[in-house]
Amino acid sequence: MRQLLCEVRRVREVAENVYVLSFLSSEISGSVRPGQFLNIKVSGGSDPLLRRPFSVYRTERETVEIIFNIVGKGTEILSRRRPGDLLDVLGPLGVPFNLDPGSFETGILVGGGLGVAPLPITMSQLRASGKQVITCLGARTAGQLVTEHLENVQVATDDGSRGYHGTVVGLLEQIIADRRPESPKIFGCGPTPMLRALAEFALGNGLLCEVSLEGPMACGFGICQGCPVELSDEKGGYALMCKDGPAFDVRTIRL
Repeated sequence: MRQLLCEVRRVREVAENVYVLSFLSSEISGSVRPGQFLNIKVSGGSDPLLRRPFSVYRTERETVEIIFNIVGKGTEILSRRRPGDLLDVLGPLGVPFNLDPGSFETGILVGGGLGVAPLPITMSQLRASGKQVITCLGARTAGQLVTEHLENVQVATDDGSRGYHGTVVGLLEQIIADRRPESPKIFGCGPTPMLRALAEFALGNGLLCEVSLEGPMACGFGICQGCPVELSDEKGGYALMCKDGPAFDVRTIRL
């Protein structure tokens, strides 16, 4: 983990209210692993006070990208950043996805809404290790889908405006039944209700599955204790999303 001042390269809108911000950092691009995140100070002053967590979306040489939508003051400030601005970045942080090549043959990436965030960097690593990849993306409507830098993409929309009419977990169930992929492992990210449904499907069908959790992670490394995740073992207790995650095997947590 390092705290760095990074130069913004550009901010672009890639879908309806969805932005990708690119910045320069060879330190982060050379060390980040799929599923890890960055804690970013969005302004140069004290308002907003707290950093915002963002999954690393993609890296290319010394360029790092994050993806976000405008949901409040902090992300609105980020969307107005300009080339040459400096960004205060803490990272890489957290536990990445376990991409051990010996444990599966097909990586199935599942993203709901902005849960697409960690998928391109994960796909890149899977392809580099020779794995087959299937990508399932869901959104409320077609205009909110982001499919760039992904392969073998199947989509679901709540309103039926594109692809499968229904949830992304429903789409996944159909794909598993129809294609029967060889030795699959699921990597998911999205809102908690979607991840809960994904975990239930994976556990009910004996499938390996890890999820990247979304939530407030003010400090980013376990000091503030503000992002607890309930554990599923007999002893109970809690892990911290920022320090023990954000990537968790669904067998180890209660969503």
